[in-house]
Amino acid sequence: MIDIKLVREQPDVVRRSQHARGEDPGVVDAILAADETRRSSLAQFEAARAQQKAFGKQVAAASAADKPALLAQVKDLAERVKSLDAAAAAAGDEAARLLASVSNVVLEGVPAGGEEDYVVRETVGTPRDFAAEGFEPLDHITLGESLGAIDMERGAKVAGARFYFLTGVGARLELALLNLAVARAVEAGFTPMITPTLVRPEIMRGAGFLDHHSDEVYYLPADDLYLTGTSEVALSGYHRDEIIDLADGPKRYAGWSACYRREAGSHGKDTKGIIRVHQFHKVEMFVYCRPEDAEAEHERLLAMERAMLDSCELPYRIIDTAAGDLGDPAARKFDCEGWVPTQGRYRELTSTSNCTTFQARRLGVRERDPQASGGATRVVATLNGTLATTRWIVAILENHQQPDGTVRVPAALQPYLGGLSVLEPVR
Repeated sequence: MIDIKLVREQPDVVRRSQHARGEDPGVVDAILAADETRRSSLAQFEAARAQQKAFGKQVAAASAADKPALLAQVKDLAERVKSLDAAAAAAGDEAARLLASVSNVVLEGVPAGGEEDYVVRETVGTPRDFAAEGFEPLDHITLGESLGAIDMERGAKVAGARFYFLTGVGARLELALLNLAVARAVEAGFTPMITPTLVRPEIMRGAGFLDHHSDEVYYLPADDLYLTGTSEVALSGYHRDEIIDLADGPKRYAGWSACYRREAGSHGKDTKGIIRVHQFHKVEMFVYCRPEDAEAEHERLLAMERAMLDSCELPYRIIDTAAGDLGDPAARKFDCEGWVPTQGRYRELTSTSNCTTFQARRLGVRERDPQASGGATRVVATLNGTLATTRWIVAILENHQQPDGTVRVPAALQPYLGGLSVLEPVR
């Protein structure tokens, strides 16, 4: 949730953000109107309450002859107080509802537009020229089946479309990726976490995943719980309604979890393989920090993602995601997209988002304001970033395949595969 003070004091900033996202800027005027009605009704309510109290004293001191008239006035005033209180509450509810519908205000410099309006920040590495090497690259499914690493057919038989089994070296490769990610995170001072994958509605809503994209989330009505699509959700609620201590720096967590996504609206897209699936595993970095430190922390998370991709020896590019392609909580997002040879294009492998104070305001996560006295508190900032996930297997298999059908294992992953340096087809 954005700060109502920002809407009051800098409405044009919010309007520009709405426009950049392709969302309705008119909601700003609706919020201001509801807020003004709430404040006006509240002021009238307080004045009427004061008058009501004064009348109470007059009634107590009045003569028997005067009391009936005064009591009638007290009754009318009580009805007015009740009406003004209800009006203030209704206007407050409407302002809160409208405010909750507004996505986070994008940061200065974020490209406007939709999915195709990103800006390439940097390209790292050069894709292999398979034609020059004299062979046609195989896609990750063909490779995965040959290696005994991926079984799509039985995944569909057991669970339906967009499910799969990782088998043998496929399962080991995923575990190697995730364990390397956790090791890197621990080295960088992150606390490793195994998180719940079911959360309450207030946590899912607070994280910002039920506003415009609720159709992408699995819901269990019998339990009133949601399956999470990222450990970001559980970690965003970890310090809910707490005052945390950031005097010694940000709180950094690395959550390992299974993730579940309905992929609503993706019919016909990436129907083959493990790029767009309903279930996968991921190590997600999550940070609580002071608002003024958020942009620097964002660069830090991006640097960690880059180091992981470099360790996996993958060509990739970094894009500054356009405002209309941001999730509701993100004020800015950088994606690292790995090259997929058989598709001839870059595909998202990681993303890192600066959510500023959006999630923490909804979830009541605060710190003692270092610039204020008397124990005043302020809302903190949150950030997230993917350090490894199942989808990386696609890029690793395709980019490191050899003419004989084997796949070379990047050196950084070999210790987590028992020293295995080459994945060989199952004979």
